[in-house]
Amino acid sequence: MMNPAEQFPAMASDDPQRFLLRELSSLAFNQRVIEEASNIRHPLLERLNFLAISSSNLDEFVVVHMAAIEAKYQNQPAVLANINAEISRILELHQKIWVDLTNSLRDAGLYIIKPSDLDADDRSWLSSYFHLNIYPALTPLAIDTVHPFPFIPNGGVAIALDLFEANQNKNLRAVIPLPPPLPRFIRLPASNTQTSIRFVMLEDIVQNHLQDIFPTLVVREASVFRVLRDTEIHITESAPDDFMGSFESAIKKRYYGAIVRLSVVSSMSTVMRDFLADQLDVSLDKTVVRSGFMRFSDARQLMIKDRPDLVYTPYEPRFPERIREFNGDCFAAIAQKDILVHHPFESFDVVVQFILQAAQDPNVVAIKQTLYRTSSASPIVKALVAAAEAGKSVTVMVELKARFDEEANIRWARDLEKAGAHVVFGFMDMKTHAKMTLVIRRENSALRSYAHFGTGNYHPDTARVYTDLSFFTCDTDLCQDAAAVFNYMTGYAQPTELRKLKIAPLYLRHNVMQLIDNEIAHVRAGRIGQIWLKMNALVDPVIIDKLYQASTAGVSIDLIIRGACCLRPGVPGLSENIRVKSIVGRFLEHSRILAFGNGQALPHAKAKVFLSSADWMTRNFDRRIETLVPIENETVHAQIVSQILPACLMDTRQSWELSPDGIYHHLPSTVDDFCAHDYFMTNPSLSGRGTNLDQKILPQPLPYEQFRKKYDKDDD
Repeated sequence: MMNPAEQFPAMASDDPQRFLLRELSSLAFNQRVIEEASNIRHPLLERLNFLAISSSNLDEFVVVHMAAIEAKYQNQPAVLANINAEISRILELHQKIWVDLTNSLRDAGLYIIKPSDLDADDRSWLSSYFHLNIYPALTPLAIDTVHPFPFIPNGGVAIALDLFEANQNKNLRAVIPLPPPLPRFIRLPASNTQTSIRFVMLEDIVQNHLQDIFPTLVVREASVFRVLRDTEIHITESAPDDFMGSFESAIKKRYYGAIVRLSVVSSMSTVMRDFLADQLDVSLDKTVVRSGFMRFSDARQLMIKDRPDLVYTPYEPRFPERIREFNGDCFAAIAQKDILVHHPFESFDVVVQFILQAAQDPNVVAIKQTLYRTSSASPIVKALVAAAEAGKSVTVMVELKARFDEEANIRWARDLEKAGAHVVFGFMDMKTHAKMTLVIRRENSALRSYAHFGTGNYHPDTARVYTDLSFFTCDTDLCQDAAAVFNYMTGYAQPTELRKLKIAPLYLRHNVMQLIDNEIAHVRAGRIGQIWLKMNALVDPVIIDKLYQASTAGVSIDLIIRGACCLRPGVPGLSENIRVKSIVGRFLEHSRILAFGNGQALPHAKAKVFLSSADWMTRNFDRRIETLVPIENETVHAQIVSQILPACLMDTRQSWELSPDGIYHHLPSTVDDFCAHDYFMTNPSLSGRGTNLDQKILPQPLPYEQFRKKYDKDDD
């Protein structure tokens, strides 16, 4: 079979007239996240959480991509300067919003206080706390000809010290790394006269007690700094007989990656700044001077439980009535009809229960599953271990190359192997990104298969905040296809043909191109051509050019792209029929959905609808195992095309529109604006309702008249 990259040669993806720069588009998403920290619709501590999320996102962008970006644009200094300027601008915005939020926190009775502002009783308590809970964990490290500069881990925060020893008239340098396990914000006890909630920062406490650490020395300067390191790892086929061992070695090397950013406080002297840059071998262009706080991801520690008025009203996901109707028997419910579970509005416990039931059911003979990311105490892995120990055939495709989860996946792989499961690691040159489980069960002297296809990971924790879809089916064709894909991943048995399922890298790109071509053909035949797409990233230039072609032909295209989007919408003669929006709100949009009108105006029962594990990036099409699952069940189809997608397209409260110049604009807020997340939290899904429920709990109908006026221009 021809390599997909040869079938569809790369376009000139650096053409600024046709494509937005991917790196700047990724940073633009982070801009949208940080601006939610200023959105007064969110409770105050949730706004603080948006700041923490943006900080984590920006750190990840730097440690994962910056080294590659510098290599990619080494001959395009203007592009590199633009990227660095945008990073600096976001960092400055972090500081500004932090100041605004801390002022608002004070108004709400939450204070971050300097030790110098405390009264005698508080200083006494803080001193005791320091000597009992901080001092024993600190390790001051001298720097001289005998003591080299200490290693500072990725993301580590430390205090650089300029010291003077009077007895020997000697200048000294030292570093105190702040131990990551220690809390960054220490809460002061309340008193009879003090009812507000007060915190003191760890570095302020340490700097306030430096004389206790260095009793015979004079502290002339104490300045905070932080480092970020390149975390990319590289695996070769040099040791194919010990892939896991090779991976473990590569992970250890990543720990010592080159520094890509050195951040120093603005109060640090030029002498100390130059000293750090020299010792850490960091060039001036990789040194960032920052005022105020560093590592805003730690701000989550301020989200205390005793101020429920400052966080979102707790939301408990619904458990589908369809499964309750069958007394919790997932297999019986799925056998009656396909089910679509919409996370986090519907509980991820359904997925856990499906796998746990398979592990405990004596009629289940085999379980096969892909494992890309999961939680630290994963109930799913525990269920698979129990199934293997019970003598069932358990096969788990563990993807070791899941960034930042490699060590956890190695640990799970070893636990599964000890239990007797078949653990495979797939392909050396491709990630297995598909989310898929297959359960084979003996029923009436024959074998019947049940499948789960997901748009997100098997991760109970993220499933409470990520919007994803879980599709359960016992459709014979889909289950047979899933079995063939597992055989491909475990034994390189490449399927020559699949009945319904499409996978990357074999068929996905071709199939997507064909679906778009079909809409073009409908328009040319005088019918309606319409496409709705929802995903996290749209980057692949070949696919973008195909969407441009469809727009030029008259196909109406609405894209809901959460993150990076390299397509320019609304450009006359190129993309005037394409609209792009991004939703940033209480939950992280993560589901991947495709809907093609098939000659009709969407939403329509004849539309072709699919769920996918893949974003539209070149790597997802050509270098990953991904799935594209057709949705044929009438109820599930209606749930997606008449409920989920329209609600996302209609959303105005959390939506940003992309203009042709690459700038995102928040949609104007109105009294009666529509919020997709609120709608999903308050309305049951169609496929999970159950047959015995009163019709009065049907989902509230969406206002289609308003909707069609905006999106269905062909109805005019």
